[in-house]
Amino acid sequence: MTISDLTIKHTLPVQIRFSDVDPFGHMNNSVYFSLYDLAKSSYLKEVSGETDWDKIGVVVANVNADFLAPVFISDQLEIETAVIHLGHKSFTLMQRAIDRKSGLLKCQCRTVMVAYDTAAKKPVELPDPFKQAVCAYEGKTLEELEATHD
Repeated sequence: MTISDLTIKHTLPVQIRFSDVDPFGHMNNSVYFSLYDLAKSSYLKEVSGETDWDKIGVVVANVNADFLAPVFISDQLEIETAVIHLGHKSFTLMQRAIDRKSGLLKCQCRTVMVAYDTAAKKPVELPDPFKQAVCAYEGKTLEELEATHD
């Protein structure tokens, strides 16, 4: 799957604050991850509703970002989020930071999330209702999302 093949259903407009930018007027790299986390939480809530995340437990196993263009305080930024791979114990999110005004892709991020049992301190299977909810939201079958690799 290439970036251009990706259909995004979840978008979250975000506000860039004065404290988000460095002395050069660029958004600090660490802020991207805070915005991606905000959008990730919004995505998971929208997809699975009022699921009790303490019972499921997901942790970040890997995160990679490509910073493609600087974000300035005047940009009208939105974060797009989609699940691009769904495995037995993990799923991969693709997130993109885009300036709504210009349409310019500023940054893209791939995050692998793992279902985790905090009491047993080990990875566990993703719950079937979660997998079904992701498939329904993304408009893809489980087989399509299992076969997709980023």
